[in-house]
Amino acid sequence: MYYICRMNLEKTNAQMRKGVLELCILAITSKGDAYASDILGNLKEAKLIVVEGTLYPLLMRLKNEGLLTYRWEESKSGPPRKYYKTTELGNKLLDQLKINWSGLVSAVDNLVK
Repeated sequence: MYYICRMNLEKTNAQMRKGVLELCILAITSKGDAYASDILGNLKEAKLIVVEGTLYPLLMRLKNEGLLTYRWEESKSGPPRKYYKTTELGNKLLDQLKINWSGLVSAVDNLVK
């Protein structure tokens, strides 16, 4: 029984993390140009462990939706690097997501206390 509960907990935790990744990525890239490994590092520091296989498709989707832009920069130690940054539309969405997040956190806190 404990094993089943632990599996459900891990699945639920993973789904909650995935649900906030867009907000977190937009927040990170709104502060300035960010290389994918920088984004992963920021997420890891925040205890939101994400693998590259999850990050890259999300970055591409956000870029295709006009929420992120990127630029290439030559690297002294390898191939050129792609640096991401939020667009004006991405910053507007980020502002709204922050408001929504605050309301969601407040609502959940009220329910679980």
